[in-house]
Amino acid sequence: MEVFRLKSLSQEERLVHILSYLNQHHRVTLQTICELYDVSRDTARRDVVKLAETTQVVRTRGGLMLPSLSKEVYGYKERLNRESLGKLEIGRAAASLVSDGEFIILDASTTVQFVAECLTARNVTVVTNAIDAASILSEKENVTVHVLGGVLNGAHRFLHGASTLEKLSEYHVDKLFLGACGITGDGLSYPHEEDGVVKREMIRHADQVIVLADHTKFGKRLFHKISDLVAIDILVTDQEPGVELQRALDESEVHVIVVKEDRS
Repeated sequence: MEVFRLKSLSQEERLVHILSYLNQHHRVTLQTICELYDVSRDTARRDVVKLAETTQVVRTRGGLMLPSLSKEVYGYKERLNRESLGKLEIGRAAASLVSDGEFIILDASTTVQFVAECLTARNVTVVTNAIDAASILSEKENVTVHVLGGVLNGAHRFLHGASTLEKLSEYHVDKLFLGACGITGDGLSYPHEEDGVVKREMIRHADQVIVLADHTKFGKRLFHKISDLVAIDILVTDQEPGVELQRALDESEVHVIVVKEDRS
């Protein structure tokens, strides 16, 4: 039945399946498309051309592949200024999800820093490995801050290492606010393994995982994957995800909140 169904798809349905295949195998050839969907080589080539024109996949000599790993790693201050208005609105919307008296974790991302700035809930306890978020929160009344110790990454402003993980293991919180460097159908990924290890442990110690990602993070795949999408409860972003990413989010039951930039 499955074989018959794949061999009777319209082009639009076939393109969806090819993208799904790519997300699992990272590459597909014209020959594979012909065999999977019982189409001619000319039809497979038209599918490849269409996908290369309308999605972020890369056309190769014999088919398609997912883009190479992103190597774009900016310093913290530069990342803070990139898409800053969108990040502010994301941070403001995410901060509104915090209720009085809750226990939360803030990771060390530039978007999550805006959660710290916009936080208005009272009697909140915050655990963080972000030195900038800790500094901002230190000036807020009715907020208790627990800073995870460890080795300081000065360029990217986060604490990491064995002592960070050991201290983190002592806590359990209501909500985790997690920035994303890359988000695809495969999950969340980051450029620094030492930071990713801490983020993965943070996920284990939170009842609800809220990911903050502006639209520039969609479709990016970086060196270190920390989780599948199923680990996420809420995604707060500034633009609707593309069709394929939205489908993957829906399948993982991730609730998406799209905020609009306030340009007034």
